[in-house]
This record gives sequence, structure tokens and C-alpha cells, in this order.
Amino acid sequence: MPSTTDRLPLKQKIGFGLGSILDMWGHWLYASLAFHVFNIFLGVAPGLISTVQAIKIVIDAGSDALFGWLSDNTRTRYGRRRPFILVGGVLAGIGLPLMFAVGKGWTDMQYFWFMLVSMIIYVPVMSCFNMPWVSLGAEMTPDYHERTTVMAIRNAIQKGPELAMFFAAQFTTLAIFNDPLTGKPDILRGAQTYCAILGAVMVAVSIAIFLLTRERYYEKLVSHSQTHIPLTDTLWRTLRCKPFRAVMMMSLAYSIGTAMVGALGYYATVYYVCKGDVKLATQWNTAMGLAGMGFGFAGIPFFTWISRRWGKRTGLAVVLTLAICAFIGDWWLYDPERPYLQLFACGFVAFTGSGFWTLYAATIGDIADYDEAETGQRREGSFSACQSWISKVGIAVGVFASGWILQFTGFDAAKEGAQTPEAIFWIRILLSGIPVIGLVLALIAILRFPLTESRMLEIRGQLEAKRGTV
Repeated sequence: MPSTTDRLPLKQKIGFGLGSILDMWGHWLYASLAFHVFNIFLGVAPGLISTVQAIKIVIDAGSDALFGWLSDNTRTRYGRRRPFILVGGVLAGIGLPLMFAVGKGWTDMQYFWFMLVSMIIYVPVMSCFNMPWVSLGAEMTPDYHERTTVMAIRNAIQKGPELAMFFAAQFTTLAIFNDPLTGKPDILRGAQTYCAILGAVMVAVSIAIFLLTRERYYEKLVSHSQTHIPLTDTLWRTLRCKPFRAVMMMSLAYSIGTAMVGALGYYATVYYVCKGDVKLATQWNTAMGLAGMGFGFAGIPFFTWISRRWGKRTGLAVVLTLAICAFIGDWWLYDPERPYLQLFACGFVAFTGSGFWTLYAATIGDIADYDEAETGQRREGSFSACQSWISKVGIAVGVFASGWILQFTGFDAAKEGAQTPEAIFWIRILLSGIPVIGLVLALIAILRFPLTESRMLEIRGQLEAKRGTV
């Protein structure tokens, strides 16, 4: 159990956890609505939309590194992270509805240039919030287990904004947005309204985070003893950290393996379980989303308990082992004779996924301690920026590959209801097989992670003997 001085007040944990609202909506809401608004409603060519999404990754690479570095080196009376969190969060909330501030009847290229320019502006704004926020989570407490509790509360709070994400497309088709002439939903106006509401919440939440959180390491260590950190250290010196490389290899393998089949589960539901009945499949898809949310919520305390009992490395190994079993089980859980089993297919993956992201995030503080012992500097911003970009690259690579994987199966959208038995077979086998390969690689990587609980206690003792407690 953490000591009294190491244990954080609940309001600080909640204050940090509220940042998941901006993290979810600022990063993923636009991406979830872009095709819905620009392609389905406004008729923009899908290739132009996906091109903008690909360029986003390149912008992320630079802006994440910049704001991770800036927050490591900033010195103010309010800390080095919290001013960026406040300014970035407020601007992100104001900017969210402006991402859809377009008119009807524009040309494809006009929409394309609007999407591109707005993305170039908005992505750095989100980095201004997100890199200091993620870095703050790694430095709120020096206790090995209390760090896991901080991330568990964050992920529990995140289920709220996830529900809002799930409801986004449906909100844009509510009857109140129906065009009076055609009687059809004005999806653009619905998206603008929804983003304005969520943007206002983001502004309020940013202020709350600023007021509720504190920067423990800044106040007791960084502000009076840490020297300037060069920008080049954000990437190159960070990647030379052996424990960090092990965690990054695990994250990359996990992200690519699961993202590559992100679309296949939906196609298995539509064309295998529901025999091409799209309306029925969307109903099951809704139920699966809710099941995933419930199972995901349950996974947080379960894997937090395992981590407290046996350590984060063992906890992550258990997560990955169960995730392998979950994806293998998809072969039997997608069953047209028992369609309700799909709820468990989605649920088991969400259960392990919540455990993975909770424990993975909790390792960054341990890595920062290891790095401080090696370098004498607290560089949470550098580690946060590097891990964020690598994770996003993994997801982007997986999403890019997913379309080609679907094409490889022989799926033919022109056939609508019936697909060939061969296409169905490949959809099912790849849905189970590809993630297993990535998860096995991730498991190998985390077993090489050297920062066990006993090793972290040893490192903490060395640090406190050298520079005192924080």
C-alpha cells in the first residue's frame, strides 16, 4: 500500500482523469464523424478524406515532440504542465465545432483544403493540451502502485466520453435536424451542434483540470534544480532507454495487430452472422458496443488488482495472454446460430483492452524514474511525446492495412447480401489470426521489461538518497 504522503487526494485523481474527455473527443471525435459528414452527407471523395487523416499523423509527429519538449522546459508559477493544459484545452474546445464550419455545395477540393488547413491548425492545439496532460499523469506520485490507481481512475472516467463518441453519429440524424424541404436529416448541422456542445464541456473541463491538479515533481524538484533539456533528446535519447524500448515494442505490436482487423469484426457480423442483413447487423453492432463498454469497465479493477498483487509486468503479461485467448475465441463467438455470442466476442476484447491501456500508461512514470537515475533529469514530456507518436503510427499502419486485408479476403461490396464461402472464411480466420500474431510479439516484448516492483523500489531508494523525497 502507498504511504500517506504518496497517496494522492481523490480530487487530484479525478482532476487528472477528466483529461480523458478532451483526449477522446479532441483526438477521435472528428475522425469518427469525418466520413459520416463529408462523404455520406456532403459527397466528398473518400480518398480525399483518408489523405487528410494520413497527413494528420505527420503533423502529430512534430507537434507532439514540440509540446512534450516545451512542457519539460517551461518554468512558471503555475508549473510546467498546467498552463499548457489550460490554454490547449480551452482552444481545443473552441476549435472542435469549427472543424465542421463548412457550407453545402462546395467542390471536393474546397472541402479538402478546408479539412487540411483546419487539421494543420487543430492538431498542434490538441498536442498543446495532450502532451503536458499525459506527462502530468506520470509525475503525480512516486509510488509504484498509486500510479496504477491514477490510470485506473482515468480509464474509468473515460467510459463517459466513449459513450458520447458512440452516440455521435446517431445524434446527427435526430429528427430535430431534419431538412424542412426534404424531410431528411441535416447531418452537417447535427455535427456542428453536437461538437459545439462537447466543445463547451471541453472548455469547462480544462479549467477544472487546471484547478484540481498539482505538479508534485515540479514543485519539489524540477523548478529549482533541473537544467534545460535539448529538443533532440525528445526522440533520440528517449529511444536509447532500454525499458522504454521494450514498452514501445509491446505497444506497437498491440496497436498494429488489433487495428489491422478493426473493420473485420463488423463485416463478420454483417455477412456471416446476419447473412447480409445490414439493418439487423447495425442493431447487433449497437448491442456489442454497449457490451464492450460494460466489459471494459469491469476490466479496469480486475487488472489493477492483478498489478497490485504481482506487479505491472505480470499484469500486462496476463492481459496479453487473455487477449490472445479472446481473439482465438472469435472463431466460435461469431456464430449465425447463436448471434448473442457476439456480445462476448466484443466484450472480451474490450475487457483486456482496458487492462492493457491502464497498465501501459502506468509504466511511463516508472520509466521516468529509471531515466532520472541514469540522467538526473525528469523528462516525462519527452517520453509521453515519443510513446504517443509511436502508438498513433501503429494504429495508422493498422488502419491503412485493414482495407487491403479486406480486399485480400475477396469481399465484394457489389454482392451486398451474399458473399462467397471463401471470403467469409478469410474474414473469420484473419479476424482471429492477425491479432494473435501481434499479441504474441507484444507478450515477448513485455517479458523483457526489466522494471519490476522490486527494481522500482531500489531505484526510488537511490533517487531519494541523492536528491531527497518528492
